[in-house]
Amino acid sequence: MSSHWISIYALVGMFVLATVLPINMGVIAFVGAFLVGTLVAGMNTKAIMGGFPADLFLTLVGITYLFALAQNNGTIDWLVRLAVRAVRGRIAAIPWIMFLIAALLTAVGAVSPAAVAIIAPIALGFAAKYGINPLLMGLMAVHGAQGGGFSPISIYGGITNKIVAKAGLPLNEVATMLASLGVNLSVSLLLFFLMGGMKLLRQRANADGSAPVVQRVSHGQSGAQVYGDAEGESFPEERRIAARAENSLMESSRAEAAQPGSHAYRIATVAGLLALAVLTLFFKQDIGFVSISIGLVLTLMAPNLQKRALGQVSWPEIMLIVGVSTYVGVMEKMGTIDFVGHSVAGLTSPMIAALLLCFVGAVVSAFASSTAVLGSLIPLAVPFLQGDTGVGAIGFIAAMAVSSTIVDVSPFSTNGALVLASAKGVDRDVFFRQLMVYGAIVTLVAPVVVWLLFVVL
Repeated sequence: MSSHWISIYALVGMFVLATVLPINMGVIAFVGAFLVGTLVAGMNTKAIMGGFPADLFLTLVGITYLFALAQNNGTIDWLVRLAVRAVRGRIAAIPWIMFLIAALLTAVGAVSPAAVAIIAPIALGFAAKYGINPLLMGLMAVHGAQGGGFSPISIYGGITNKIVAKAGLPLNEVATMLASLGVNLSVSLLLFFLMGGMKLLRQRANADGSAPVVQRVSHGQSGAQVYGDAEGESFPEERRIAARAENSLMESSRAEAAQPGSHAYRIATVAGLLALAVLTLFFKQDIGFVSISIGLVLTLMAPNLQKRALGQVSWPEIMLIVGVSTYVGVMEKMGTIDFVGHSVAGLTSPMIAALLLCFVGAVVSAFASSTAVLGSLIPLAVPFLQGDTGVGAIGFIAAMAVSSTIVDVSPFSTNGALVLASAKGVDRDVFFRQLMVYGAIVTLVAPVVVWLLFVVL
């Protein structure tokens, strides 16, 4: 058995083990990266750790820390009330506002994770406040970001167009952009009606922006991977307050809201969130460093009020994501990804090869960088795209672009991880499984659909 197949079977075994037993898959993946890297690939520890996604780790920590601060001081609740008044209480419009804003951010040049990092915590806050399905709100943010992601001035669009031009293939920037927007918009519309959209159409918020009476059951974080309790043993009062705050992203204690200068502090928090958007979207600064820096400034302004925020960072989810990413990094260095791609591209039927390349792009992108997938798989298709094989280059590029990005709803990708880390007031284990199941469905179905739409038809 080749080393490539061993690494693939090991990844499958990790999923099975993490599904059967209540063990954080990130822990299993770190051990798998070590064992496969050293025993199978002959890599040293430094090479294995080279696959550790430091930028993703910093992004997840920074964003969840900053929005924990905003949650605790009541800023998110305040923003929600203002937004609901702006749509005149139409709760059904809220998911589409999240979709639109995320799409606009990526269309004008924001990287998709930056847009989702900004929108997802607010979207999940709306969900907790107004009884909207949290999975719907998280998916609307991701699909919106992916929908706008292939405009000619966007990150995905610019990189893909350069790759296509370098490969000497025909290029239609508008076709790729509309393909991504159309598919993500159609999926979002389907999700809206499948996940309670009709009920939302009949609901309106109260005049003061408060939620209508909805029968809901909130769940705190559960499962085997709950952290922060040991530190909290010395602060029983802090644990009591933090537990109450965990019941909903939108709930903050009345004592905090009543503190002197709390309104000014919320204004400062909003200014920090705006600074985050400006610095990351327009000045291209790293969102992890920027969010932690803004969080530190806010913490210095009210250290006692915000001292529990670090314990609210989603450590179990972060462990899971960075562990799996590290293992995928080992697979990439072993050449497993290239092995699979070349094996598929070498098939005798170009049409089937196009379908399987879309599948490979979807599966790999669900765990790794979408940009890297596009950059590595599109060139593999050049031989049969340049010949008279019946596979159109423009249609294949559109199918490849959608297949490799729509799967970012997976909880193992950056966008899905941000949604998972932003979820409050829900059972995290259940929410993770919902994202994983949905991600698996999209990974299996989307390549076939876009292949039929853009390659076959």
